[in-house]
Amino acid sequence: MDLNSILAFPLDVLPFIVLVLLIQFSVHEFAHAYAAYKFGDDTAYREGRVTLNPFVHLDILGFVLILIAGFGWAKPVPVRASRFKNPRAMSIVVSLVGPLSNLLLGIISIIIYVLLIKTGWIFAGSEGVTRALEVFFNYMIYFSFLLFVFNLIPLPPLDGYRIVAELLPWQTRYKLEQNAHWGTIIFLLLVFIPPLRRYTITPVLQFGWDLSHFIFNWFMALF
Repeated sequence: MDLNSILAFPLDVLPFIVLVLLIQFSVHEFAHAYAAYKFGDDTAYREGRVTLNPFVHLDILGFVLILIAGFGWAKPVPVRASRFKNPRAMSIVVSLVGPLSNLLLGIISIIIYVLLIKTGWIFAGSEGVTRALEVFFNYMIYFSFLLFVFNLIPLPPLDGYRIVAELLPWQTRYKLEQNAHWGTIIFLLLVFIPPLRRYTITPVLQFGWDLSHFIFNWFMALF
């Protein structure tokens, strides 16, 4: 069986994809867990989630799916908002820091990559090393901005949904939570049915791609 036929990414870059996803997922979930812990909820802390160890945050099915279908997930961080001093405001922050951590990773990756290019260090080693660095940073930047934008989509189970839910009046939020399972079904349909994805999820991801290019070009011009 040709593995390239069942994978969402070329086989020769698969090690880089795996490394990048482990970094992205672990930082994202760590950000959620750490923020919740600092706000007074030690649920994630007691489960060992306040760590950058990627294997603690790994969901095997979600990870395999992202390699095969281009979409997946990490293990969600358990959060008990009732333990927060200000549950609604702090829940928004806890939800928001995950996507923001991916954005920060993207910006840091761009700065390092631009400096490597501008100083010529990226070309100092062998051709293989240069190619490896180029592939790693390209995917690191790509996934950083993709995950930043993707996770802000206001559909369950994404962080964007939790942020929007906390901003709504209590009665509206209660009704929304009662039907959250339908939102999850809609989200999965949008992701896995190509005609639906083309006009919904794809434009959002394209925005993330365009944003990464804009910031990369800005830093290239800046340095």
